[in-house]
Amino acid sequence: MAPQRRGAPKAPEGSGAAERRRPSSTKSVRAPREVQRKWLRTSVLGACAVLAGLLLWSIMGGDDGVTEVLAHRGEILPGRFIEVPCSEDYDSHRRFEGCSPRKCGRGITDTVITRDEAQRIRSIAEKGLSLGGSDGGASILDLHSGALSVGKHFVNLYRYFGDKIQTVFSEEDFRLYRDVRQKVQLTIAQAFGISVSSLYLTKPTFFSRINSTEARTAHDEYWHAHVDKVTYGSFDYTSLLYLSDYLDDFGGGRFVFMEEGANRTVEPRAGRVSFFTSGSENLHRVEKVQWGTRYAVTIAFTCNPDHGIADPVFT
Repeated sequence: MAPQRRGAPKAPEGSGAAERRRPSSTKSVRAPREVQRKWLRTSVLGACAVLAGLLLWSIMGGDDGVTEVLAHRGEILPGRFIEVPCSEDYDSHRRFEGCSPRKCGRGITDTVITRDEAQRIRSIAEKGLSLGGSDGGASILDLHSGALSVGKHFVNLYRYFGDKIQTVFSEEDFRLYRDVRQKVQLTIAQAFGISVSSLYLTKPTFFSRINSTEARTAHDEYWHAHVDKVTYGSFDYTSLLYLSDYLDDFGGGRFVFMEEGANRTVEPRAGRVSFFTSGSENLHRVEKVQWGTRYAVTIAFTCNPDHGIADPVFT
């Protein structure tokens, strides 16, 4: 018979020898696990700290990389114009001699529209938007087409509210709107050296009201960088008339011209007009509004009479 191998002698029950042997083997396995857990915990905490820093940086406006303020809220600018090279965006569209941009740039003025006019224009926006308003942070009112934000959709306020509109707006409201549009149009024509009669109002031209409410639909996401000529096609010259004051009425919400390594911003103030050629030379975005309410009106012009629209009429 083959000799049998003897195993290690068994420890007597209750001797505690087996129990004394197990901890040493368990410790050798547990030790690296504890190290892994500590490393993971540290990594997660570090990542959270980084994310918190990035969030704070974003809230403070750091994500825009603004390196120059073109117009401070406390300044009163008679006029400031910065010429930039034109993009090729206009080449794929029909050109109109004496109007289509050959000279491109951006301008700011605080002396074309008075603060009193801005307050009266803002009251038009407030009256119209009191009829609806977006569920998200951005609402629009277009007196030309009748488009009004209501919940997650748009309605035509002239059809939707009918005769009630005449109890909301007045003939004077529409006259003031037209006068302001004409002043802005003349300012753009003079800055770019073109005939005022060669410019035509184009759509969309609208009031905007922006607050810090979370976006509900894509229409509420106003902060994405874009090029007006690419987005709308008909735009050749874009202008914004601000109707509220940065840091008094709202925080965030600055207008940012985006350039490689050197973004430049305009701080809104009531009555300030910012205008620019609509191509890629003026890629831009609006910072998220962090608190309060920002009012403005976008007024756009085209050189193509086929894309022109008439002033709204009070009926």
